[in-house]
Amino acid sequence: MGELLLRELTPAVLGVLVHRGVDFATAEDAVQEALLQAALSWPEHRPDDPKGWLVTVAWRKFLDAHRSASSRRDREERVEFERTPGPTEDTDDSLQVFFLCAHPSLSPASAVALTLRAVGGLTTRQIADAYLVPEATMAQRISRAKRTVVDVRFDTPGDLGTVLRVLYLVFNEGYTGDVDLVAEAIRLTRQLAAMTDDEETAGLLALMLLHAARRAARTTPDGVLVPLPEQDRSRWDTALIAEGVAILQAALARDRLGEFQAQAAIAALHADAPRAEETDWVQIVSWYDELLRITGSPVVELNRAVAVGEADGPRAGLAALAQVDPGLPRHTAASAYLHEQAGDLRAAARLYADAALSATNLAERHHLTRQAARIGQALGA
Repeated sequence: MGELLLRELTPAVLGVLVHRGVDFATAEDAVQEALLQAALSWPEHRPDDPKGWLVTVAWRKFLDAHRSASSRRDREERVEFERTPGPTEDTDDSLQVFFLCAHPSLSPASAVALTLRAVGGLTTRQIADAYLVPEATMAQRISRAKRTVVDVRFDTPGDLGTVLRVLYLVFNEGYTGDVDLVAEAIRLTRQLAAMTDDEETAGLLALMLLHAARRAARTTPDGVLVPLPEQDRSRWDTALIAEGVAILQAALARDRLGEFQAQAAIAALHADAPRAEETDWVQIVSWYDELLRITGSPVVELNRAVAVGEADGPRAGLAALAQVDPGLPRHTAASAYLHEQAGDLRAAARLYADAALSATNLAERHHLTRQAARIGQALGA
């Protein structure tokens, strides 16, 4: 609980330092040092005011880093003035920290790294381990990101949609090492939802919870990918499903539909089916129509074609798929599945094999290779 509290307080503490006039990069370094000191001292001496403690220590770290013999007296006089409690001490600028870390000038990878560090409170080593890159590489990425936003005014309104997309990127990375990025993305999205009255933030949180509910059933103990229709639904987390559905229903009731709400509605329909055969594919196609209207995304169009194949038959699905760019990732895999459902096993085996060659991750490649081998054996028999 101590580590979790530290990470939850991180953006608020960072916001205090920035409001006191510390540039973002320096403030973030000072907060990280305060977090490390807290991790060492809190287990034995937990402060009554954790946020105040972190602000005080981070402020001292900043002062220590910038104190020099030639200007020490002037700086200390200025510091005594700046340390006088003011309105910024009671202002929670966590949302502005979210905005800054997801600034449009940053690349998606840099925004994710900076968000995990400055908002999530993770160390550079933890983030590097999660993304399977050397710590030095991640340190450079974070430093470049901080330099990019160093001149951005802290009171400039941010784009909530950009923040949501960054959090969605974190969620989709999965997890490695000692940092569970799925859980971290959900934690940060909960924190963001508590700061805003926004349907799309609620929709994203619902989407994450509904996907996370199926997590235990998605792979076998040895890491083999299990497709949704074949998953053991008794292993789905019903509490997460119930929470996700409740959050989604409250968001949809406000009648301001957005992309993440529509995605969550599709996930909820999958979660609602006791068996794969009972999935309401007609409703899912309707939600894909809404999602396609909102986004115009070719990926949505691809997923809709597969859903049409389930609702209206594989030939209808193939007809819908024919309207989608064949160069799209997973287009070949979708075509293989629909050909198999249509009974064209030779085409399906060839397409599964082709799809395996272009798979973006090892688990997906192994799954598609096994599908090709399975059909090949059936044809041989």
